[in-house]
Amino acid sequence: MKTTSYYPVLMTGDVAGTKAFYINHFGFKPLFASDWYVHLQSAEDRRVNLGIVQGDHETIPEGGRGRTSGLLINFEVRDPGAVYERIVAAGLPILCPLRDELFGQRHFITRDPNGVLIDVIKPIPLSPEFQAQFAAGAAGA
Repeated sequence: MKTTSYYPVLMTGDVAGTKAFYINHFGFKPLFASDWYVHLQSAEDRRVNLGIVQGDHETIPEGGRGRTSGLLINFEVRDPGAVYERIVAAGLPILCPLRDELFGQRHFITRDPNGVLIDVIKPIPLSPEFQAQFAAGAAGA
């Protein structure tokens, strides 16, 4: 299988509110918008896309209908500190404050209106013990 595109689609009970959240706080723009589905694209990188669908829409198989849960979205950015300041100023919840991790990330975690966790990260040098866990030739090795 040759994949030509990959992006998450969040199931929600509030398509418009979720759309506004990602536009206002994470720099997305709508490429398509209806009352039950929205396709967003990063205003800075057209390869970064996100779908939002009404969780009980008829196009979702009945057994799969609902809302997104148990999901963590990573946004890798150049300056997580600047994003952190903007998110804090906007009054969004901070579930994990900005910090450096031994596993090679400077990051913080917030959440969207649906409870989806958003981890804003930047790779940083990792500790020797984490470096040793990478397979030969893999990232970080």
